[in-house]
Amino acid sequence: MSKLPIVSIPDKILRQRTRPVTRFDGELQQLIDNMIETLREANGVGLAAPQVGRPIQMAVILTLPEEDDEGNEIEDTRELFVIVNPEIFWRSKEMTKGIEGCLSIPGYVGEVERHESIRVRGQDRHGRKLRLRLYDWTARIFQHEIDHLNGELYIDKLTGPENIWTEEEFEKRQEAARKARQGEAEEPMMGD
Repeated sequence: MSKLPIVSIPDKILRQRTRPVTRFDGELQQLIDNMIETLREANGVGLAAPQVGRPIQMAVILTLPEEDDEGNEIEDTRELFVIVNPEIFWRSKEMTKGIEGCLSIPGYVGEVERHESIRVRGQDRHGRKLRLRLYDWTARIFQHEIDHLNGELYIDKLTGPENIWTEEEFEKRQEAARKARQGEAEEPMMGD
């Protein structure tokens, strides 16, 4: 396995529609393994083939880890998905806002509204049919990666043009919000 270079904007491949995968051969398996290694090295949650310069309908996804009561990551709770030729065939009416980043848009995050749950069909890395019901952050990650296969980026779906920040700006906003919440909790209660 080897780490692959990640393509970043404004590379044209990120705006192209991808073609279906038709051969599940050794070359594809090597690409998948390399993408998984690249994703882990980058500490990401999803990587679509166009992000490594391949215009095919394939992505690797690593779910968020489960956390214990103190908010610490529980080891070995991340699930790995390889999805080939994916199609979202059902979307919930319920929408939810969340903060997203992208390995192809380094240094920035933005607020995007996505469907809370989705159903996806496609194939696994060996070409076997796959159907998934996905919820919450896992559904968000899949929607983000499938967008890549259609030449779309999260910056195309921001809740507003002002809702994109550098990672540093976002951290400062988060810290200010935490301090504000702590300040509210520390205020003395007024009695009758």
